Amino acid sequence: MDVRVLGSAAGGGFPQWNCNCRNCRGARAGTLKAQARTQSSIAISADFNSWALCNASPDIHRQLAAQFPIGSDAELRSNPIRDILLVDGQLDHTIGLLLLRENREPLRVWSTDLVADDLTEGLPLLRVLKHYCGIDRRRIPLDSTEFEVPSLPGIAVAALAVDGKPAPYSKRRENPEPGDNIALTFRDRATGRALFYAPGLAHITEPVRQAMRASAAVLVDGTFWSDEEMIATGVSHKRAKDIGHLAQSGHGGLIEELSRLPADVRRILIHINNTNPILDEAGSQRAQLAAAGIEIATDGMRIEL
Repeated sequence: MDVRVLGSAAGGGFPQWNCNCRNCRGARAGTLKAQARTQSSIAISADFNSWALCNASPDIHRQLAAQFPIGSDAELRSNPIRDILLVDGQLDHTIGLLLLRENREPLRVWSTDLVADDLTEGLPLLRVLKHYCGIDRRRIPLDSTEFEVPSLPGIAVAALAVDGKPAPYSKRRENPEPGDNIALTFRDRATGRALFYAPGLAHITEPVRQAMRASAAVLVDGTFWSDEEMIATGVSHKRAKDIGHLAQSGHGGLIEELSRLPADVRRILIHINNTNPILDEAGSQRAQLAAAGIEIATDGMRIEL
């Protein structure tokens, strides 16, 4: 199983186009040792030919062009993506669907029923796309049943409802339900090795702990370093937990949780917000992650399982 990180930043990317926080300012000026990042998405393949996309970011065009350049012998219209799986209905994970409207066949989109409802009513992307390439919508079950998607032969996929918040346009914004946010496990049936993918986590529940412990690699929510990060930087009055993210630092934070995993589990953070000090490769927060054996995803990173 080959996993490629197409984008590793939270919504807005890094540096964010309209942000002049310390990180974004330093990245533009070249005074901060940091890598630019596009918005979060990954692609997975079992045969290096057909790929499943997890989340369609607003940067999907340049991500696909960078990772899957079209050769001179390719078909007139070429797209290696055969399936698209959505972990939520957030803008930074779904707007890219519109950018794939030139696809020659209906987009095969996998989501929970609640996310499909939000993308039909609150933000009607699925309705709009019916007027272009079309949508072949597939249901993601929430009962831990393993299923396969056509582009990933031999890979068992399972969804786990996780705590979080639906998108601001959702009618359930302040009253989340199971299925608004999910984590996905991809398990190679031949080797038993698995990837746990959860770019949004508000809490670590016991089922989440068990799923992470059973995986060879975890690719999880690295949005904020601290709960008050956006308040401290002056970009928002909201805490990390207010918008459905578990901070890395502090008691009960993600660093503490990841440190409890078996030593052979690879730990990687994704969906990094532009305000997060871990983007500074020379900073103390980055050093703390390194000491804890935690990696930070970068655009183009490959994970082989």
